[in-house]
Amino acid sequence: MSTLEIRDLQVSVKLPEGELKPILAGVDLIVKSGETHAIMGPNGSGKSTLAYSIAGHPKYEITGGSVTLDGVDVLEMSVDERARAGLFLAMQYPVEVPGVSVANFLRTAKTAIDGEAPKLRTWGGELRGAMERLHMDPAFAQRNVNEGFSGGEKKRHEIVQLELLKPKMAILDETDSGLDVDALRVVSEGVNRVRDTGDTGLLLITHYTRILRYIKPDFVHVFVAGRIVEQGGPELADKLEEEGYERYVAGAGSARA
Repeated sequence: MSTLEIRDLQVSVKLPEGELKPILAGVDLIVKSGETHAIMGPNGSGKSTLAYSIAGHPKYEITGGSVTLDGVDVLEMSVDERARAGLFLAMQYPVEVPGVSVANFLRTAKTAIDGEAPKLRTWGGELRGAMERLHMDPAFAQRNVNEGFSGGEKKRHEIVQLELLKPKMAILDETDSGLDVDALRVVSEGVNRVRDTGDTGLLLITHYTRILRYIKPDFVHVFVAGRIVEQGGPELADKLEEEGYERYVAGAGSARA
């Protein structure tokens, strides 16, 4: 059983002129293996900042609070150390990696995380199987990472990584954005397969409820103005579908006034 614990996390973004702009204003959250937490909120509320701060993006500066994984300080780790410790980030806009094939990228990542290279006699079959489950042509394994991929193919590739790397904690940043209904279903099935192992905690960041029709969250957290302002079970997502975020945004504005 693994635990990701976020306590009073405060984060600022570095502006071009060198000033710091506060984004996260004290986030408290605990995610355990086998749990699915949905972070929901309007655009600009700081949801993606939370994801990238945990992953170690240099654009963001931690100004307060803590993040630990199984009691170990995540914020003291380099980006690659966080990945080896068991943190995984599926990005909203996956980047292209020219000159590196999907097969080589995944085997290198697996080797770094496990501390030893996967056996060639079984690795090829595991990779093929994961790609087929995500409805990806296995020929994509020989293409450069995300180069020339459609939006849906990039997102499927992210979940192939998730299935093969088996992280302790996975942060999925708006994985549903840009997906049509069929791709959303396939990607969600992949996420559910990982969740159902009970070995991975999921932090699912979105501002739409449609992905939650396929991936049932255990907990829903409403994120506004850089902090969690309400939390509950799956029923809270239904409430947001009906009412939207307006009252939370208005409340945050009143609190700042």
